[in-house]
Amino acid sequence: MSDNAHGKKFLGAIEHGVDDKRRVQVPAKWRPAAGEAIDEWVVVYWHPEGQAAPCLQVFPPVPFKLLWDRVGTLSFGDAAADALRRSLAADADMVMLDAAGRICLQQELAEKAGITRKVVLVGLGDRFQMFSPENYQKVAADDAARRREVLKLI
Repeated sequence: MSDNAHGKKFLGAIEHGVDDKRRVQVPAKWRPAAGEAIDEWVVVYWHPEGQAAPCLQVFPPVPFKLLWDRVGTLSFGDAAADALRRSLAADADMVMLDAAGRICLQQELAEKAGITRKVVLVGLGDRFQMFSPENYQKVAADDAARRREVLKLI
């Protein structure tokens, strides 16, 4: 599992409110320590095949660079590769943590993911996902049903 820029791991599932400006509090344990640089993170609308509901995937710089480097190896003459690039880039935004440890979600991305007044942040180790509570319930139920199957991956 690759580290993010500040070496912290994103673990756990935490529900937070979303304010009127679509700002979401990032858990203190997920933020850079005092004095560390605060990097731009990339928020991408995420609904891969097999995932029960959409979310926003939040990439710190290192995991996003790994993803974008992989996309960069795809042929520039391949229509599917260009569709992937468009899909990732058009449904993405760069965000910064503010002084209070919040990120502000772009309205279109929040709406597409169904995020309104509450959000569930789910750690994936080197990045995290943001779900509406309803969408997270769907995904969590699907994950629980598949737990034995997916544990075979390790």
